[in-house]
Amino acid sequence: MKVLMINGSRRENGCTHTALSLVAESLKEEGIDSEIVFVGQDAVNGKIDDLVKSLKEKCAEADGFVFGSPVYYASATGEIQVVLDRLFGAAGKELNHKPAAVVTSARRAGTTATLDILAKYPSINEMPIVTSTYWPMVHGNTPDEVMRDEEGVSVMRTLGKNLAWILKCIEAGKAAGIPQPGKSAKAQTNFIR
Repeated sequence: MKVLMINGSRRENGCTHTALSLVAESLKEEGIDSEIVFVGQDAVNGKIDDLVKSLKEKCAEADGFVFGSPVYYASATGEIQVVLDRLFGAAGKELNHKPAAVVTSARRAGTTATLDILAKYPSINEMPIVTSTYWPMVHGNTPDEVMRDEEGVSVMRTLGKNLAWILKCIEAGKAAGIPQPGKSAKAQTNFIR
């Protein structure tokens, strides 16, 4: 099994990467591989089509996901939002019904608003959202400060263990012959007369 993690920070090895790495460590302890993909400037420098194509291929092979962003102006980064906007449009089939988690990092505030934005993506695509013992956030201005956020570190580690458990439950369900739900027909209502 494998989990694809998307780092929507502008800093490749910053606080969001640190949070994702903590989740990855817990997954590894449970025998599950992971990959962290840094979207960086490719999201905004004219390379978005190639980035989304590459991510779509990775999504087809992944069993679960973690979407991460730091807080910029009390919200998720523009980079992660444009990537997820495009990815969920292009790779809905590859993402559908696979469990996902969201994480955020902040110096101080804006974390719950950022988590809310990130959680909207999997919730619209029938993806079970994996939780932890508290909102999945870490605090700190540097990776070292994040590692001193004992509660945040614990939440990330528990998130990884919970994601591993869900993935193993899905695998056991498949082995027992429990079919994945089919894609629901989507009814659309127009509110304008």
